Amino acid sequence: MRGCPIIRNIFVASLLWTAFVQAAFATGAEPAKDPQVDPAPCVAAAAANDDDRTISVCGALIRNEKTARSDRIKALIARGGANDRKDLIDRAIADYDGVLRLDPALADIFNARGELWRKKGDRPKALQDFGMAIKLNPEHPTARGNYKSLAQELERLGALMAVYNKPSFNCATTKQPVEKAICASPDLAKFDREISAVNTKVVRDATADSPRARALQREQDDFVARRSAAFGQPGYDLRRAMKERLDQLLAIESR
Repeated sequence: MRGCPIIRNIFVASLLWTAFVQAAFATGAEPAKDPQVDPAPCVAAAAANDDDRTISVCGALIRNEKTARSDRIKALIARGGANDRKDLIDRAIADYDGVLRLDPALADIFNARGELWRKKGDRPKALQDFGMAIKLNPEHPTARGNYKSLAQELERLGALMAVYNKPSFNCATTKQPVEKAICASPDLAKFDREISAVNTKVVRDATADSPRARALQREQDDFVARRSAAFGQPGYDLRRAMKERLDQLLAIESR
């Protein structure tokens, strides 16, 4: 969902802040000799939910060659979350890429990056990342939910693509000029498919009243017959006729 944080799991809640703060402020720790390597400013900015400052100070920590690997991972996660909240999706993905190069065993980050790919519209990459998160942690509830919902979405899209730009009848076998014209036009094919689908629904909904159901089907049969007879005649507008029929069926459906 747009504007919602991507990482909502224990890894972000504990590993990022608790381990990071402990690394920065452990009792008896020596003050960092090089302030550029001190993770405290990055921790403070992220804890304050200051995304702009998080991106700035955590970025400095990431760029510093002396930064410890564990601190670099945490800083990348913090900056990735801030970039996501600012809708800087490509930058957030790049940050999680960096995390996974340093530690490819983080299921939470695969899931978080998968959500970003999904938001970006790249479903195959999203599904791959969700699958990798589940492989690393078979009991990962968020990744499992994401994988299931995306797989169902892809299944629905596949079914839609199978009939995309196709009418309700078989274009390969039709011989009627009006149906050939419909097959040649994606716009008209869409109208025909919708007319057929809505008509089927209104007839099915009326099956408790058989005379009513038969009357509705006769109206559809009459429309198809008129369409075939009138097509090619002067003044006949096939698109307008189909739109009017669809509007009529939609009105019946909404009663």
